[in-house]
Order: sequence, then C-alpha cells, then structure tokens
Amino acid sequence: MAVPTHVRMRRARPESSDWKPLTPGSESEFRVDLERLRFAPSFARLAEVTQVVTPGATDRVVHNRLTHSIKVTAVARAVAVGLLRTADPELIGTLGGLDHVVAQAGAVAHDLGHPPFGHLGEQILDRIGREEFGLADGFEGNAQTWRILTELEVHGPGSDGLNLTAATRAAVLKYPWGRTHLPDPHPTGWPVPPRGAAPGPDGHGAAKFGAYLPDLAEMTEVIATMGLAPGRQSLECAVMDLADDIAYSIHDLEDFHRSGVLQYSPISGEFHNWLSRGGELGRLPDAELAPGRVPGAGLELLRRRLAGRDGWIFDADAFREAVLAVSEGFIDTVLILPYDGSMAADRALSGFTATWIDDLISEVRLLPDPPVRTSYATLGTGAWHRVQVLKFLHQRFVLHRPDLAMQQRGQARLLQTLASAFDDWLSERREAPRAPRRLLDLVATAEEGYRRVAREQPELLAGHTGDAELARMSRGRGVIDFIAGLTDAQATAYAARLSGGGSGLLWASGAL
Repeated sequence: MAVPTHVRMRRARPESSDWKPLTPGSESEFRVDLERLRFAPSFARLAEVTQVVTPGATDRVVHNRLTHSIKVTAVARAVAVGLLRTADPELIGTLGGLDHVVAQAGAVAHDLGHPPFGHLGEQILDRIGREEFGLADGFEGNAQTWRILTELEVHGPGSDGLNLTAATRAAVLKYPWGRTHLPDPHPTGWPVPPRGAAPGPDGHGAAKFGAYLPDLAEMTEVIATMGLAPGRQSLECAVMDLADDIAYSIHDLEDFHRSGVLQYSPISGEFHNWLSRGGELGRLPDAELAPGRVPGAGLELLRRRLAGRDGWIFDADAFREAVLAVSEGFIDTVLILPYDGSMAADRALSGFTATWIDDLISEVRLLPDPPVRTSYATLGTGAWHRVQVLKFLHQRFVLHRPDLAMQQRGQARLLQTLASAFDDWLSERREAPRAPRRLLDLVATAEEGYRRVAREQPELLAGHTGDAELARMSRGRGVIDFIAGLTDAQATAYAARLSGGGSGLLWASGAL
C-alpha cells in the first residue's frame, strides 16, 4: 500500500519550514533515515549503556541498550510486515499509513536518550534538573531522544540534528506532549489520561513526555504535518512501542535466568499460591497484602491495579490464564532447572523465547478507534495479559532486589557528583573555557534554544525570562545533555577524575 504523501517529507534544513517530497525512483527517504540512525555516534554509545544491570554485575552476558534496540527493531519489523500482509489496507490508510522501514527506524532510535545506568540515571538527572537547575521539565529519556535526533546529533557540516523525515521523527513520539505544555488542554487534565501522562515525581506535569520546552515547536510541527490527533501516536510509533514491550518482557527474563538471579522457589511460590488461593487473597484488603511476605500477594495487587487502570481490556479470566501460562511455560519448564551453561539449558531458554515472541507478534491487531490508554496497534486480550504478568515477574524478582538497590544508590551519588562538579567548573569565569568542548557546545546550544523560547513563546517559561534565569537553565540543560550522552564507563571515569582520582587524560577518551 502506498504511504500517504504527507508522510514522505523531509525537512530541507533544520532551521527551515520547507519540505521536500520524495522523487520517484530515488532512494527511499525512510531507508536514508534508518542508515543515518545506525551510523550515528549516539547509537553506537548504547553498546556501553546499562539495560537493567551493568555487565560487571554478573559473569554472564546481559543485554545492553544496543542489543535491546536491535531486538526491538527486529520485532518492530516483524509486527509491521505482519500487519501489512494481514490487516485491511483501507484501515491502514485511514490510520495514516504504515511503512515497515519507518517502524524499524523508530525502534533503532527509541532509546538514544537513555543516560548512563538505565532508568536509575533517568530518575536522578530528572531530580537534579528540576531541583538544582530550575528546569521545569527536568529530564526524561524520551524527550532526550527527541532532542538528540533534532538538535544534538549532527549530520554533515553546518547541520543540527539528523534531518530525518517527519514520519521517522513521529515514530519516536511515544508521548506526544510536553511535561506541562501542549497540547491544550494538557493530557494530565483529561478525564482519562493517556498512558504515561500520570503526574510526575513532584506531582507536577506528566511523568512521561516527548519534548523539552526548547524542542516543543518542532514536535508540534511534526504532529501537525503527520495529521495526528492530540495525544495519539503515529501507527509506526505504535508498532515500535509494542515491539519494545514484547522484546524486553522476554529478554530481561533471559538475562536473569542465565545469571542465576531468578530463583525457582520464591517465584513458583508466588505463582502457585495465587493460582490456588486467588479467591482468598482477593478478599483481603490492600493493607494486608505484603509482596514477599504473603506468597501470591504481588500478583493479587497486580490484578487489582490492572482492573482499576486498564478496564478497557482487563479480563479476570484472561488474567488467570496468563498467570497459568507463565507458570507452565516458563517457571515450571525453564526456571525449574538451574541454568548451567549447557546446550540443553540454552535450548530450553531459546525455545521459550522464540515461541513466546512469535505468539505475541501473531496476536497484534489494529484498532480504528482505540481507547485513550492504548494505540492503533495493540495486543489481543490474552497476549496483553501475558505481557503484563511477564513484566511483573521481572519487576518483582529483579528490580526490587536489595543488591541491585545498593548498586544503584552508588550510581546515583556518582551522577550527582558529575552534575555538581561540571556546574562548579562552568561557574568559574577563568576555568570555564577549559571545560570539555562538547560541554561548552551543549550549553551554547541550550542557551540559543531557551532565548528563542523567551522571544517567541515566553508564556512557556512562566515569567522566567531574565538573563540570569535563562543562563542558569541553559547551563543546567547543557550539563544534563553532556552527562546523558556518556556511557556507563565514561560516567564512572569522569566522576573519579573530577574527585581527584582516576588516571589518563580527558582527550584520551574523546571528551574534547
């Protein structure tokens, strides 16, 4: 099926509003986007950025953000191709069109904004941005991805951003709104907020959003160009988002089974007890359900949360079937035997992975008028419940571990050290010019963006338009952009050097 003409547009120059149509017989503009993303340094950096735990935390190979992105790309392509083969072409056209290369490009790019140390780094940089630099929109990985694609990455002399088509830029807009602005009314005030639009950590604005204040104008332009309704993803973005859920719900379990983190006894106790005592647990008040103390309590709380939050798809029978499917298909088949590195153990694990991913992909369907909390592309009822249960297993038995929490507390202090040290450095008039060149460039870029907002949309800054305020926000955004662009190892090494330790010179690691 032909992609709508308005999708095949590339912005001629980052500072221009002109659009250039794809000429017949030329190389696919979307393929050009995909290759630009794959060759971008920000994509290569993901090889050394944590997915859940740093590689040194286990003696087994674990996923990093690059291998995760590669798998999400493969799943996104499979989902998109499957829909193009089986879905109603007229419906696809009504939903804005679908190109499998755009879905792949969105998947390649979707995690570019993740900072060092995974989601922990995201939380810490957000707090630092809001509390110490006065940035109303703090830090958010998806907004950082947008900033990298449209402002911080470069493609050729004199360009800012990768100059991607509107379709590819829209394919990363999982949360197409700002933290506190746009669209109007803001999704946080809707009767039923979209997924991700719940209040942020300080109770102000959306927890998840697509662009920072200096980048909102371009986001708004792309949404208008693509003809997207307020709060709606493009179809390719919906495919990418779904592929992300499918991929990480499976491969994180692979990592932690191989690492010996997932223990059969507590996990089987949780699942088997809920299956045998679900009715009894269902009659207990929330206050009496202590995960880890009462086997099955975590699953019961999950059931209640899904029923209250996602009534558009939640089904009590489907939830029970999903718990049973994970119990029989993973816990009592794969997890019951400790991973010993043998080919037999790998066969069992890879068999589970391949079967479940194929099954989940086969259950993707299109909705012409989806509920607010889902997208045009979504999983069928049974598959959706299975993914929720898989995510629970990972969150409950990996993310809540005390040893992981201990490591993360150290990483949080490290990021705080970096932010404070770079801020202090830039505040010293004589020493600031000796700061890393990239850092100085990022501060200058941020200042240009905030001054543009102050001129053109001062209402977005809520009166904070004085020179000192703009300079402070610009320095903060530049420092955060710099830290977010480091690998785990670079962040650790820089913190050591700025604290008087470490060895080697900064230019040896490419900081200049």
